[in-house]
Amino acid sequence: MSAVRRRACVAHVTAKLGVSERFACKVLDQHRSTQRKVPGAADDEAALTGAIVELARQYGRYGYRRVTALLRAEGWACNHKRVERIWRREGLRVPARQPKRGRLWLNDGSCVRLRPERANHVWAYDFVWAYDFVEDRTREGRKFCMLNVVDEFTRECLCIRVGRKLGSAEVIDVLTDLFIARGTPGYIRSDNGPEFVAVAVKGWISGVGSKTAFIEPGSPWENGYVESFNGKLRDELLNMEVFNTLREAQVLIERWRTHYNTVRPHSSLGYRPPAPEVLLPGMPMPQGRPGPTGSPPTPATMLH
Repeated sequence: MSAVRRRACVAHVTAKLGVSERFACKVLDQHRSTQRKVPGAADDEAALTGAIVELARQYGRYGYRRVTALLRAEGWACNHKRVERIWRREGLRVPARQPKRGRLWLNDGSCVRLRPERANHVWAYDFVWAYDFVEDRTREGRKFCMLNVVDEFTRECLCIRVGRKLGSAEVIDVLTDLFIARGTPGYIRSDNGPEFVAVAVKGWISGVGSKTAFIEPGSPWENGYVESFNGKLRDELLNMEVFNTLREAQVLIERWRTHYNTVRPHSSLGYRPPAPEVLLPGMPMPQGRPGPTGSPPTPATMLH
């Protein structure tokens, strides 16, 4: 039982039974100094509460631990226990499901809300990417597809290609852009969808020096990294937005991808974002493979 509730019990006993505070504290095993201490709040309690409520309003699918990471990134010196206490006191909670929301686009263009072992570095030869398709619909009911590509080591989302129809040609086009910008991964993990097992795709991947890693049919858990990312994408964006047009979907999905990579705390990374724009002091860096001469690689000063 907390000290606050013990004080209330002692006060209730003294008022109802007419006994002294000394006797009530002795019976209830409450130290008298604890009973007489006046509880005080920290000087920044109100400001911190306001910041927590605002983050909870802005990111409705985030719990108190992820909100704690965001507060620390903003400069607040607080731990998750204090945030949890304020979270419960304010009655905050992650709703089971939120209705989709449409967006009001103004004339000026503004918007009002109605296991891999190494990262993708040039000296690594065995880092793994994973990709998969996700589907959703625009307001009029027309389907569109998303091709998600994820780095399994850093959890960074490398690309989300959005289109009405994506086939093997679009898959090769996305991989070409990523290989030029990021280098060639050792393996690419995927399910056995027709776009991935197409002869053109497998031949192109092997031709550039990479390898395919297909999971067993009917076993999506073997592609857990990208499946987990797909779940976050659907929970935090697709289930909350009504896309009026394909172009609107492309803009909002790319905006969310940038937020996911640079701002959103990731629990498996110590509540750090996968690819922050600026390397924060004390941020743990993934250890890369030594260079060809045996010397360690030069540490990066910026991740994104």
